[in-house]
Amino acid sequence: MPLVLRDGTPTDWRVRRIAVVGPGIVGMPMAAMLAHARIRIGEDSPAVVTVVQRQSTTSGWKVGAINEGRSPIGGVEPDLDRLVQEAHAAGLLRATHDYAELADADVVLVAVQTDRKGEAPDYGPLMDALTALAQALRRKPAGNVPLVVIESTLAPSSMATVVRAHFARHGLHDGRDLLLGNSPNRVMPGRLVERVMTSDKIVAGLHPATAGLIRQLYAHIVTQGTLHPTNSLTAEVVKVLENAYRDVRIAYAAEVARDCDARDVDFYAVRDQVNERLAQSDTASGDPSAIPTGGLLVPTVGVGGHCLPKDGVLLWWRALEAGVDSSHSLILGARRVNDESPATLLALAEQKLGSLAGSTVALLGVAYRADSEDTRNSPTLRLARLLSTHGCRVLLHDPYVAPHDQNLVASGFGGSFSRDLVPTLAEAEYLFLCAGHAAYARELDAIVRMAPSLKGIVDGFHVVPHAATELAGVPVVGIGRGRQLPSPTFVDAVERGFRVVECGVANEVAALVDFLNARYADRAADRVQVSEVRRLAGTCVTGCAIVEPGPAPRPDERAGLTSRLVHHALRVARPRRSGVAKIRDEGEPVRS
Repeated sequence: MPLVLRDGTPTDWRVRRIAVVGPGIVGMPMAAMLAHARIRIGEDSPAVVTVVQRQSTTSGWKVGAINEGRSPIGGVEPDLDRLVQEAHAAGLLRATHDYAELADADVVLVAVQTDRKGEAPDYGPLMDALTALAQALRRKPAGNVPLVVIESTLAPSSMATVVRAHFARHGLHDGRDLLLGNSPNRVMPGRLVERVMTSDKIVAGLHPATAGLIRQLYAHIVTQGTLHPTNSLTAEVVKVLENAYRDVRIAYAAEVARDCDARDVDFYAVRDQVNERLAQSDTASGDPSAIPTGGLLVPTVGVGGHCLPKDGVLLWWRALEAGVDSSHSLILGARRVNDESPATLLALAEQKLGSLAGSTVALLGVAYRADSEDTRNSPTLRLARLLSTHGCRVLLHDPYVAPHDQNLVASGFGGSFSRDLVPTLAEAEYLFLCAGHAAYARELDAIVRMAPSLKGIVDGFHVVPHAATELAGVPVVGIGRGRQLPSPTFVDAVERGFRVVECGVANEVAALVDFLNARYADRAADRVQVSEVRRLAGTCVTGCAIVEPGPAPRPDERAGLTSRLVHHALRVARPRRSGVAKIRDEGEPVRS
């Protein structure tokens, strides 16, 4: 246990029991890896890991699965099943519904899903978990000062104003009764264990000593990445920024791809040339299984998952709450562009194939990403609603999604879903490929043969090779699959537009940092430095190269490229050295 002395230095730390609250895609790999690492800190015996899952109709079964040595995470997750089985067999990993068992925990990781509700975070499930945890820790052994690490994504200022205050209301004060830290995750479905082990990870805390303790613990599982200590507010900003900037880059790529489709230009030729100029090349243009990391990313049927649809709003939360003008925000504007993607794909399909109204349409891939079971904010379900409203009969298939999946059931399309391709395709007239599952790519020819009435294929996830215009005589339509090579002038315009957008994001972030520092960083040690945000964001494995704030270059208008994000970027003020930067209205910073 960490004993906090009068000078604030923890000593004699003994880790006997580690608890992980929430066995989802963050908590389960962390729990399995911590148990499997056989951690010995101040003890001869390895620490035992207890997973806590609330009793619920949708997730309560996970406790039984873990206690049988099975991972509750579906999809393709290399090594996770083995780690859970081996740690359970060794007596180092177990699960419970009862928070009271955490009273004597030395370390507690909280990995409960957070969301947003409108323009604010939705912390309902998180606060329920923290309340149950606080009630358990009020019965902790005398002298025990547990380390509580929030792995959940938090809106900036939440550690100081929400989490610390919540525990204080239960008589548990940071730096005296417990140590509160945050270490935002960088996991990715399909690569959970790999990401924990190899990715750089930020460790932070409200108390000066907390980050060091988290670093000491996590060094046992983050064996090929670097652990970066910082303060809690900086960690919160970096986490949501990484996803917000990825959302912006996808949105700009979507704008460019839509322009390419209108011109019959090959988007991927544009993408590769622009990314080479940016020194941010990747292999994703030719490999649908690769994770895009370049500057210009790869647009698909839409942006789903838990993080990208919400994190830009979380970054803006406190500013929106205070009434700051957000009308020219690139980060919030990108959300609107990406939310339009399912409707844009449907319009592209009808432009190329004719009206789909009244047709039977099969959507393959309900999960938002390849080889995953995760349906959170699935763009496939949004597309299904659009098609249904359009008068189509909609059928859905996914080899990994369960028929009782809560997002599928809530969408109202549970009765149209099957894990069996044969009935899904038997009467399909049009086929939309909505997820890059490897099984779809391997079985494309067989899939087409299963659909004798097929009139058209719409590739929304780049499953079909770009050069293919048909499969077995059936025409293929897809995003950015133009037949013409781009002109040098068009490539110049796209590159310049990207540089305008990346500069606009940097200026917007610097303005938000000024705002947060002015309101939520009373001590110098708690302040956020833009240079540190840039450095830490740059360690993200999927690419988050934030440029220095400064004047945005002028766009290259020769090619007639249209971009709402470029328009927004030109109206974001460059942050000043003092005070809070503001969003400009007519092209110049607001002066005060």
